[in-house]
Amino acid sequence: MLEIEEENLKKILPSDGPSIDEVKRYLEKYNDEYIVIKCGGSVLVDQNLFDFFIKDVSVLTKLGFIPIIVHGGGKRINNKLDKLGIKSNFIKGLRVTKKEIIKVVEQVLIEFNNEIVNALKKQKCNSQAISSKENNIFTVVQENTELGFVGTPADINKVIIDKIIHGKKVPVIAPLGLDSENKTYNINADTAAGSIAKKIKARRLIIMSDVEGVLDANKRLIPEINSISIKNLIDSGIVTGGMMPKINNCLDVASNGVKGAVIIDGRKNHSILFELLSDKGAGTLIRQ
Repeated sequence: MLEIEEENLKKILPSDGPSIDEVKRYLEKYNDEYIVIKCGGSVLVDQNLFDFFIKDVSVLTKLGFIPIIVHGGGKRINNKLDKLGIKSNFIKGLRVTKKEIIKVVEQVLIEFNNEIVNALKKQKCNSQAISSKENNIFTVVQENTELGFVGTPADINKVIIDKIIHGKKVPVIAPLGLDSENKTYNINADTAAGSIAKKIKARRLIIMSDVEGVLDANKRLIPEINSISIKNLIDSGIVTGGMMPKINNCLDVASNGVKGAVIIDGRKNHSILFELLSDKGAGTLIRQ
């Protein structure tokens, strides 16, 4: 990791973020390792949270981290479909994506992707867009016919990611991929982020959501869970809907070479910094 003097740390870190002492202690634990951050569209639809997110990614690069961003866009997609009068359904937290819907999904996600890249540029943080139309990295197979144009990553072009990182840029990845016939598919953003984290052997996968983390039956945050407690939460109906693919994806990642997968509350200011660089963390850590 970069050797950063305390005076410089004061200039880099936000005043309402983790303390200098905590940051210095935690920086010693990391050494040029990949951090995959999935930012949910439901969080980043709020302009203030979007601005905090962009600034925090910029801070991470100045501290010597190698962040890789995978973004969602569910809220924006919903808004666009509503405006067009197109109805959209979900099965187990995954959007049923028919032919007329995938065109909207692709357009919205690429627009959002470019917004993130441009916002990072304003923070003097170089980044590179990755989507089905530019630097595509995902080769996909159809999840199932019932879901339509929803794909599962069959292969990831790591060469493109490596090239961008070696060029000192932050990869900004839209959850879109192409099949063997060059047809575009939507990928669940959590699944996309998890697949990348496994492929590049990331140190940490961070899933930013619009909830505190994983909650128990009394709606209290569970700081850490494993495969047994996850099964119990799902079987008892405590974990449902969109949280199911999130939690199963994190468990899969934690079981396949990634040191930690965590679901954090992206509504809190500097949640990424608190998760990586403080004692208290910012959500639920998921282990095998």
